[in-house]
Amino acid sequence: MSNISYKDAGVDIDAGNDFVEAIKSDVKSTFDKNVIGGIGSFAGAYALPTGYKEPIILSATDGVGTKLKLAIESGKLDTVGIDLVAMCVNDLICNFGTPMFFLDYYATGKLVPANAKDVVAGIAEGCRRSECSLVGGETAEMPGMYSEDDFDLAGFSVGIAEKSEMDTIANVKAGQVLIAMPSSGVHSNGYSLVRKLFFDKLGMSLTDEFDGKPLLETLLAPTRIYVKEFKTNKEHIKALAHITGGGIVENLPRVLPEGLKAVVTKEDIRVLPIFEFMSKHVDEEEMYRAFNMGVGMVWVADKADVDAILENTDGYVIGHLAEGTKGVEFV
Repeated sequence: MSNISYKDAGVDIDAGNDFVEAIKSDVKSTFDKNVIGGIGSFAGAYALPTGYKEPIILSATDGVGTKLKLAIESGKLDTVGIDLVAMCVNDLICNFGTPMFFLDYYATGKLVPANAKDVVAGIAEGCRRSECSLVGGETAEMPGMYSEDDFDLAGFSVGIAEKSEMDTIANVKAGQVLIAMPSSGVHSNGYSLVRKLFFDKLGMSLTDEFDGKPLLETLLAPTRIYVKEFKTNKEHIKALAHITGGGIVENLPRVLPEGLKAVVTKEDIRVLPIFEFMSKHVDEEEMYRAFNMGVGMVWVADKADVDAILENTDGYVIGHLAEGTKGVEFV
């Protein structure tokens, strides 16, 4: 009986090595002055930024969900990495954390270096947009666990915050204003429902035209990253809510104290065409619980600070805070 190799079992070590070489330039493009060392060590090293009185380390992890299925089916893999970074760093800033560095986990049935390089290029782009460094990652080739064409992604972001700034709920008061930061599309939540509606129920394909372009472009539009806007407007913001799974209904109350409700004027929400279309086939209540409806984040601000925020962002007012049972009231 002849000997067998790891490659015979479905794992190509050489392909993995080639992949690491191929991504080095993308990874290095995200480095800042705090990155210590380079690529290839057993762990990424990052020096803590100075200037904090009581620095607190924050962490966030997430994935991209079944949006990946659309990327895999279409072969367009260069944007889901942006989604991965966005889902993590947008959570960090909700606790007034500034992202420092990011790590990724890429698991697949068979490593195709060109495909994996596209994914990591997207992750690097997401890191550049969020001004954080990609300091490490793991690529796992697992035949038998995944089919050859499938892969999964997970991301991990670490940030830093001033301890005194983290208790945002204490700063939230009745009379403050709710500012919507527009989303770039569906972002990375609700894709099981998206796929069920468009492909199973309506029989559409990714190449069908929607809003003047292939449906694929709308559905794979990468999640918007709000880090730079947060940094610019930090002094004017009292609290932030990342509108992910659960929509405005479930995410906005997470930044409210007991006895305070968010009053949202529904007609002021600039609903994107993709959500208007889906609303013809999905109940409105379900839409607002599953999707962001065009609002990627909600910022809470004092009335005196609203104009300053609106002047240097594309945000717009959708409501206010009032005394009442904690939750969201649409009017």
